Amino acid sequence: MDNIHQTKAVSPKKENLPCIAPLLATVEETPETISAEVQGQFPKWLNGSLLRTGPGKFEFGKDEYNHWFDGMALLHQFRMEKGTVTYRSKFLQSDTYKANSVQNRIVISEFGTLALPDPCRNVFECFMSKFELPAMTDNTSVNYVWYKGDYYLSSENNFMNKVDIETLEKTEKVDWSKFIAVNGATAHPHYDPDGTAYNMGNSYGPYGSCYNIIRVPPEKVDVGDTIHGAQVICSIASTERLKPSYYHSFGMTKNYIIFIEQPLKINLWKMITSKIRGKALSDGISWEPQSNTRFHVVNKHTGQLLPGMYFTKPFVMFHQINAFEDQGCVVIDLCCQDNGRSLELYQLQNLRKAGEELDQVYNSAATSFPRRFVLPLHASLNAPEGENLSPLSYSSASAVKQADGKIWCSYENLHPENLEQVGGIEFPQINYGQFCGKKYRFFYGCGFRHLVGDSLIKVDVVNKTLKVMKISLVFQTLKGPALPLE
Repeated sequence: MDNIHQTKAVSPKKENLPCIAPLLATVEETPETISAEVQGQFPKWLNGSLLRTGPGKFEFGKDEYNHWFDGMALLHQFRMEKGTVTYRSKFLQSDTYKANSVQNRIVISEFGTLALPDPCRNVFECFMSKFELPAMTDNTSVNYVWYKGDYYLSSENNFMNKVDIETLEKTEKVDWSKFIAVNGATAHPHYDPDGTAYNMGNSYGPYGSCYNIIRVPPEKVDVGDTIHGAQVICSIASTERLKPSYYHSFGMTKNYIIFIEQPLKINLWKMITSKIRGKALSDGISWEPQSNTRFHVVNKHTGQLLPGMYFTKPFVMFHQINAFEDQGCVVIDLCCQDNGRSLELYQLQNLRKAGEELDQVYNSAATSFPRRFVLPLHASLNAPEGENLSPLSYSSASAVKQADGKIWCSYENLHPENLEQVGGIEFPQINYGQFCGKKYRFFYGCGFRHLVGDSLIKVDVVNKTLKVMKISLVFQTLKGPALPLE
């Protein structure tokens, strides 16, 4: 994997992007282990399993899903040993998957697809079914997470599915709401070195909605433990009572949790009435750039919300890169989009287009930029207006006190000017075990010259340079499992 080269000045906004429709079609699972074709040489010292999950089934009978996020979870396992790679995959045997399979239609609604009433019901029964509470999907297709030594498949609802990572079999379904008062949790928790896990989940009540920081202890008290002992250590009230922010991840340093409240809003009234209105849950999410983005900082040891009010211009963040503390400040690096409509683009009807129509979809996608923000933790009440409170000489990010006491944060770009030539960067990864919550230099991400990503990018956040390695895994899977090495 040493053939990494500098980017060339080629615009990604070009015509006739390759059709990606075959990547969005239902595939067969491969439950029996097969040998994967290795292109190049695979290091013999690298042994273990690479686990991935994502949507792999997009219809049941004549019913089809509408959104890429809706497809049934397909578990992938690449096992590496002595220079060889084997592959297998299995569909997660969730209750949703089983119910849909038995009835050969979509029985349970997903993010972008509303399940229709049973066609065998009469007109009155179909009408009354609109007022029934919808069943919550347990199709957890976003990410593998780790709690107390066990692996779970997670999404953003109440449920997680514990999985045996050797056999890829589901062993237990766990409901967050049975342990703490939250309605789901993110699929991107953070971990302390001792295994303590932190996550975030929403709660809704008569006084509005709250963002809750969750702590899960690192060890089991009993062999049957799952997330037993989980606690809500801090609740942050939503700025808008009935319109909490949508969030996909958050930041963590050694001592603090950083939550980003952004103007991608969840309209609770639309969510509650979605079934009655004949709309999918996705109809309740909207981009409202008239609101600014706010950073909330919480001491993760005490659960105390710090009083500082940190604001910046509206953006949407799905994945944080890293965060650390320095000279009395929290430094947080994020992949940011200035347009919050990207969720709408991933309707399957858009992704399955070709030629000029696909170009139009791609060209309307927001570019994701890596940016750094600095949040001074102990800003003096007597600091003069207009003063930059950041003491960090190595960062051009500023934090300026305003007349109302709020701190306005302006970002620093962590990328060179030619970033758009690789389509922006998303899905960032660092050397988590060594550098989570610490000052770091490099991160890796996916470049998006196509809607599904087509390059691996290494970013130097100190020198603000990037290197690009083309990848062909997504296209090679059309012919069969392969692990590209250049």
